[in-house]
Amino acid sequence: MIIKRAILLAAGLGTRLRPLTNSMPKCLVPINNKPLLQIWLENLSAAGTSTFLVNTHYLSDQVNVFIKNSEFRNQINVVNESNLLGTAGTLKHNLDFFNQEDGLLIHADNFCLANLPLFYKAHENRPKGCVLTMMTFRTDKPSECGIVELDKNGVVIGFHEKVLNPPGNLANGAVYILSIEFLDMMHREFSDATDFSTEILGQLTGKIFSYETQEIFMDIGTPEMYIRANQLAV
Repeated sequence: MIIKRAILLAAGLGTRLRPLTNSMPKCLVPINNKPLLQIWLENLSAAGTSTFLVNTHYLSDQVNVFIKNSEFRNQINVVNESNLLGTAGTLKHNLDFFNQEDGLLIHADNFCLANLPLFYKAHENRPKGCVLTMMTFRTDKPSECGIVELDKNGVVIGFHEKVLNPPGNLANGAVYILSIEFLDMMHREFSDATDFSTEILGQLTGKIFSYETQEIFMDIGTPEMYIRANQLAV
């Protein structure tokens, strides 16, 4: 299975990564001299994903210049949000982009070297009744992440968002494959939602399959984690 279309959420302010993000959007910070968004586009393209939507807001001119000069420019739709719509709001306003096919929703400010074909295959073989597949990863700072609980079949049965002493260290990577069934649910049940994590995921326990990546996956939201990502990427 190949997932052809991906929404890359790239509009965030990156406040935790200041001062680096005072003059550069988080999606363009370099990892081993390569912009984060470039890493996503290259890895997704290598896995067969060929059409992208990138939302912009903070320092959007820099993102526009990057895309204009990118080898992927003819495959990218840019949607500028003068007012941030929120992760669910962006999805809701761009549901037609998926063209009635399963598609990806990605927080593009994470450093991810996951095996995407394996992720796509996991979604194809997900348990019956699961309407989306979530990429997860192991973290050494579980109290700073959204931790998920799984049943024996790898289906999400609980969320613990940035709490002290969560039950485990398996974290939500905020990379999702959305099924056609879920996209239909967005129209019917979540039309007023603005935040994907807080307003939608909690309503889908028992309906989310988890794929744990064994490769590098990092939230680079702080200077400490950004430095670590560059060390690991060498």
